[in-house]
Parts: sequence; C-alpha cells; structure tokens
Amino acid sequence: MRENNWKERGRVNASKRSKDPDMRVTVAGVEFASPVIAASGTFGYGVEFEDIVSLERIGGFVTKGLSREPMAGNPAPRIIETSAGMMNAIGLQNMGVRAFIAEKLPKLRKVKGAVIIANVFGFTIEDCLEVIQALNDAPGIAMYELNASCPNTSHGGMVFGTDPPQLWELVARCKAVARRPLMVKLSPNVTDIGLMARVAADGGADSVSLVNTFVSLAIDVETRLPRIANVTGGLSGPAIKPIAVRMVHEVSKNVTIPIVGMGGIVRAEDAVEFMMAGATAVQVGTASYADPRAVENIANALKRWCSSHEIVQVSSLTGTALL
Repeated sequence: MRENNWKERGRVNASKRSKDPDMRVTVAGVEFASPVIAASGTFGYGVEFEDIVSLERIGGFVTKGLSREPMAGNPAPRIIETSAGMMNAIGLQNMGVRAFIAEKLPKLRKVKGAVIIANVFGFTIEDCLEVIQALNDAPGIAMYELNASCPNTSHGGMVFGTDPPQLWELVARCKAVARRPLMVKLSPNVTDIGLMARVAADGGADSVSLVNTFVSLAIDVETRLPRIANVTGGLSGPAIKPIAVRMVHEVSKNVTIPIVGMGGIVRAEDAVEFMMAGATAVQVGTASYADPRAVENIANALKRWCSSHEIVQVSSLTGTALL
C-alpha cells in the first residue's frame, strides 16, 4: 500500500512554519510570484486590467495571440454561454505584433510586478518566426507561448498541434530563433496528448501549456442553424476541467519539462488539482469573463488554501496526486 505522505513534502510543524507560504514557482527559468497566471485571449494585452487586478499578486499574464499582421477575427455571433462554460470562435483578433510593441508594451513595462508572456501564432512557420523575431528585440517580455493549435495553410490547413512532424518542425524552428524561453500550447484535439508533448519537448520546447479549447458545435433548435457564425467553436470552462486534468497527468508521465495546466479553473482547489496532477503553474481563462478579478481572487485563495493546509511551498504540490 502506498504511503500517503504527500502532505509532508510541503509542510512543517505549525510552530515553525512562516506566516505566509512561499507562492513562488519557476517555469523554464522564469520566476512567478504565484502559480496562477492569466490565460491568453481572456486578459487582453494586460493594460486593460491594470486598474482592476493587482498584477504583482498574480503569477503573470499571457497576451492575446500576436500575429505578423493585424487580424479582425471572425464575424458575430462568435461567443456563446454553455451550461458549464462557453464556446468561442473569436478568430484570434489582434492588433499585430508591431502595434503591440509600439503601443502596448511601453505601458506594460511601467506596471509593477507584471510578468509578461507573449502568445505567438501564425498560419505558416515563417509567420511565427517573424513574430518571434520582432519580439526578440522588445524589452520587458519574459517568455513566449507558441500556439500550436493554428492551421498550417502551407500544408492543406492541417493544425500544427495535431500532426507530430509538423509540430516538431514548428517548435524546432521557433526555438532556434527565440531569445527567450519557449512554452508550447498544445491542442487537446488529439488521441495521444503525451506523444504531442514529447514531440514538443524533442523539438526544444522549454515548457508546455495545456489544454487549449475543444472543438465543439452548438445548434439553435428553432432555426436549425449553428449558434456561432463560424459553425464550430472552442469549448472552455468547468465542463472541460476533468479532461484537462487527465491530460496534464498524462503529459507529466511523458516529459520532464515544466507543465502549465489550464481548463475550467474557477477556484483555488481547481488550481491545486492541476498541480497535484503534474502542473508547475496554471492559467485561468474563462473565469475572467464572469469576474474580471478572477485571476487575482484565485491566486489569493490559493495562498489561503496553502496556509490552512500547512503547505510551506506551493511548488511542493506538483505531481503529488496518489495515482
């Protein structure tokens, strides 16, 4: 019988432990004040939240996906509520990498405690390389998150993150030019997430984040038309959390690089679950639509949870589930 000793990894005698637990975690050499990070696409470019959220109290944030040229995104309706989350087909709307560097980044650099992760995407490998090269010369960015869930228009529209050879080439070539750590955001729409994580790691990824949204469909039964103009959209929110936790655990058995987990996190216990499954840090996305302060609230609640459970270092939770 396995000994239930996970609590001992992060706790000490109550009379000796410090008042506040150490909430710092390190992902690919980048230190975060908290393991709770705002996910891409739900936190704008960061500056929109500076008067709402205390950025020094959260781990950091991931920018909206940045492309080589500005993108208008998909037509409306492109976001709907579901019974346990939401579907969206925003279409990666963004101002383009150069406008971000010129207009948003200077403001972000003035925000105390802001750890900035730039989300990068493109429809060809060359697109991604150009975005990364532009960001390489921009100060104030801690790392890159490479969105591997985009279709490769040079190869018939197949999604990078669902084809091992294409994923390896994308990661390897981006890593070759990146001057900062490279985190690869994996698609969950695969049969073997562990394999895709290994491919990303073999390509040179310093970390992986998962999961992105699940391809989904909603139909208006009165009109018989899709409820989203794009027909399909990405499902996120609490509905996907058990699947995302399972995938994080599977990835943790396949790679040794840090894992950042996401998918339906709305409270501190959700973050703990992901960390016990193998994540070093977590990202909070959909919850920010219901509560713009969700990321900070979850970060604060996680700190209280650690204190009440005599966890001295939050990093000690990683991989401690008895599975």
